[in-house]
Amino acid sequence: MAALGFGGSLRAEEPAMGKDLAATIALQGMPCDKVVSATRNGDSDYTATCRDGSRYHVFVDSSGRVVVKKL
Repeated sequence: MAALGFGGSLRAEEPAMGKDLAATIALQGMPCDKVVSATRNGDSDYTATCRDGSRYHVFVDSSGRVVVKKL
């Protein structure tokens, strides 16, 4: 997924990345109106924090599927 190709930490200059992560989380049926911070853990692997304080691990598994796990 192209949204997971971002490198580094989410800053104000990357609002599109936050929107992409929020959309990815929402598409998996989990609540996240806005991502306020995100950290890249590895290739296509992120930890995202939403405005409501919810935290998620967003990554692509070995079969190429996007996975979102609540932390």
